[in-house]
Amino acid sequence: MYRPGTISAIAVALCAILTGSASAQGDGRPVLAELFTSQSCSSCPPADEVLGELAQRPDVLALSFHVDYWDNLGWKDPYSLRLATERQRRYARLLGSQSYTPQLVIDGQAETVGSDRRNINTLLRQARAVGVKATIRANDQRFDIRVDAAAGSKQTLGATILLVTFDPTHKTSIRGGENGGRFLQTYNDVRSLRAIGTWQGEAVTLDVPREGADLGQRAAVIVQSGDGAVWALAAANADAT
Repeated sequence: MYRPGTISAIAVALCAILTGSASAQGDGRPVLAELFTSQSCSSCPPADEVLGELAQRPDVLALSFHVDYWDNLGWKDPYSLRLATERQRRYARLLGSQSYTPQLVIDGQAETVGSDRRNINTLLRQARAVGVKATIRANDQRFDIRVDAAAGSKQTLGATILLVTFDPTHKTSIRGGENGGRFLQTYNDVRSLRAIGTWQGEAVTLDVPREGADLGQRAAVIVQSGDGAVWALAAANADAT
């Protein structure tokens, strides 16, 4: 396990995965599970396996964020992103936790060791998945996104709408570092994350052009306020029509 100091990420996300489009509504939405991992970390493969199991559950949206602070230790993870490290650091500030690999953050509200199945299942049962409905449709040129209004809310809300793209799986032959000589499989590896708008409690519809950095085969939209509160998420195949 690697603990380079007190860092950690952002609170996030409501979700549902379907081929073509998906939506999440209120208490029926899945829970977000974010694994902070690295192909260079010898403690991470068991957590990657657990993340793969979570990715098969209809009540969970599981995402792998590959951090970059392992990249100078014998192997550069080809899916590492500075934004993953930055997200983990923000979680540390919000949760008052340390950053390490493998670290799993659940619904932006709790964290645990990513290979600790018992604690993960406990935290998943305790998570309260609430929010509003969101949808996303994607093709090779753009993303069509809608976030519904917050029902019965008279307060002024403020949240960022995030677009994330990710790949369902990767298989990599590791040629250096702590996992040198191993063949690793990882799941739902995040390829990009960017802010695409704001949501203030009223219905929002966005037509977002695909950018070159949006490499993932699947896409999700996450609506999240600055304090980490998650309002909505939906996911779809990024190349769906």
